[in-house]
Amino acid sequence: MSVSELQPDAPVRERGYRIGCIGAGMIMAECHLAAYREAGFNVVAIASRTVSRAESVAQRWSIARVHESPQALIDDSDVEIIDIAYPPDRQPALIRAALATPHVKAVLAQKPLALSLPEALALRDEARRAGKILSVNQNMRYDQSMRVLKQLLDRRALGEPVLAQIDMHAIPHWQTFLEGYDRLTLSNMSVHHLDVLRHLFGEPDEVTSVTRTDPRTTFAHQDGIVGTTLRFASGLLAFSLEDVWAGPRGGGFEDDQVIRWRVEGTEGVAKGTIGWPHGAPSTLSYASQRETDGKWVTPEWRTMWFPHAFIGVMEQLQYALASETGPALTVADNVRTMALVEAAYKSAAERRTVRMSEVPVPD
Repeated sequence: MSVSELQPDAPVRERGYRIGCIGAGMIMAECHLAAYREAGFNVVAIASRTVSRAESVAQRWSIARVHESPQALIDDSDVEIIDIAYPPDRQPALIRAALATPHVKAVLAQKPLALSLPEALALRDEARRAGKILSVNQNMRYDQSMRVLKQLLDRRALGEPVLAQIDMHAIPHWQTFLEGYDRLTLSNMSVHHLDVLRHLFGEPDEVTSVTRTDPRTTFAHQDGIVGTTLRFASGLLAFSLEDVWAGPRGGGFEDDQVIRWRVEGTEGVAKGTIGWPHGAPSTLSYASQRETDGKWVTPEWRTMWFPHAFIGVMEQLQYALASETGPALTVADNVRTMALVEAAYKSAAERRTVRMSEVPVPD
């Protein structure tokens, strides 16, 4: 297989469903709606906690209807898919309202799905009983470098994975609602990396996490800077570092924020960057004994994680409805990512390695 056969961006196979968006913050305004405009998705309504904010976002993206409340949007019979970008303590109630509304066909929720694993499991089961699709926005799976890496792994271009790492030194913008929670980086940043490691390599057997506070984050928290090791039955070790401090800033300090990743296998190596900190495309280079005679090859693309990955996230949900098949991002899979996050918190709190069997996920 050749480099030209790699697909950094998901194809758009379906765009025919009417979408109602709940939330008008940065993620919705700058990512969801920018992606949907580019893909030609049909956004028919928006609502948020603040009507004026929703009106401003609606004007920017030419959305016809602004509802005075999220519930009013859910009640809008013209809406078929509910797309939620809302604080996780308020999200479950909106999901339940959408699942109970006959004309709503599917829900796309944000991560974390809920603030606890038991509530996430309850939402999974309620969606099953309602016979509706509940999908979770694990958008890093649609980052272009991660999609290409997954394709390389699936075709065994790197052989058997031996070592993997995601090395982040970048400063997130923590939303103000996070100040009211007792969890920070693992739930809201590491969740991207831990989920994509599951996506790439399957279920780990063990997790070990260590944390410390972040000097820049002024509100109370435990998990500021986080380092996590995953051990898999195959022997694979995977490391995830979320350094949200990344050194001092301001006063002429030169910005060196970066997210790097690397996967080493028995027959090749792939490495790259995630472009999010600088609004640039992610990158990937690989060398394979099977495919490149050990020479480094660097596919290129112009699209980015933010916002273009959000096209694939919403497309997979529309395609699942149109084809009457399961979505690529299932809630059943997402609760296993939540279990991994839960195990990481347990490891950090108890200062020990935690086996995933200690955090069971019932079917």
